Amino acid sequence: MKNLITRTITGIVYVAIMVLGMMRPDTIILLFALIGGLTMWEYTSLVNNIEGVTVNRLISTIATVVFIFGVAGWRTGLVNGFAGIVPYIITIVYLFIAELYLKQPNPINDWAYTMLGQMYVTLPFALIFFLAFQIDIMNGATFDMLLPLSLFIFLWVNDSGAYCVGSLIGKHKLFPRISPGKTWEGSIGGGVLVLIVAGVIGYFANNNPANPHLMSMPQWIGFGAVVAVFGTWGDLVESLFKRTLGIKDSGNILPGHGGMLDRFDSSLLAIPASVIYLYALTA
Repeated sequence: MKNLITRTITGIVYVAIMVLGMMRPDTIILLFALIGGLTMWEYTSLVNNIEGVTVNRLISTIATVVFIFGVAGWRTGLVNGFAGIVPYIITIVYLFIAELYLKQPNPINDWAYTMLGQMYVTLPFALIFFLAFQIDIMNGATFDMLLPLSLFIFLWVNDSGAYCVGSLIGKHKLFPRISPGKTWEGSIGGGVLVLIVAGVIGYFANNNPANPHLMSMPQWIGFGAVVAVFGTWGDLVESLFKRTLGIKDSGNILPGHGGMLDRFDSSLLAIPASVIYLYALTA
């Protein structure tokens, strides 16, 4: 009972912070810079427990925050795209060169886990700004909270729906080798709920003359389907990561919910997939 209360309070605070943070262009940048930095700090602490691996925790985290700010500056038009990521490139070059002087028995391990973190954590969080800021040749960058907020709403609905449906009627294991608790029934149930929510959001978005959106109803539903599928894969990828390391939770920063990777695992694949999906619609 106590754990349920803790999880509920943490969940409410988490959702409130996410929603409020995505309401303004400045706060969404600060929000995901903070999320990215904390997640990278957690990731590096986990991989540094692997024998023979020593990833530079501080510089890797700085690189994450710098890249997120750089991409945000590029998408908002505040800085030239290349100029915004020059500091990030410098930090990555440093991380490679530093191995020359550390005398590690297997520096390839350090390089591999360093770059895995940049691809797995840094890049997805930076790509959120391709949803939040749309480039218009005539008007420049415009901020729209609906797409990034909808993505996380879909993820929350998918997780909650999969848990509820799976608990009630789940019998067939989805991926027993990696996540024994997940079932096909739960995943399908969560996905169906996402499609319904996507349709509802799409309906109201397309009937709001003050802030019109270009996606049709089928495209909104397609957006929901992409998030549901890749969000589930993102959850499974993090489960495989933890199972490989032999841990249950990635951290304890969120009482009752584990660590940053535990909370944002689904988004790490759903964000890039959503960006590609929306790009394909406008290409």
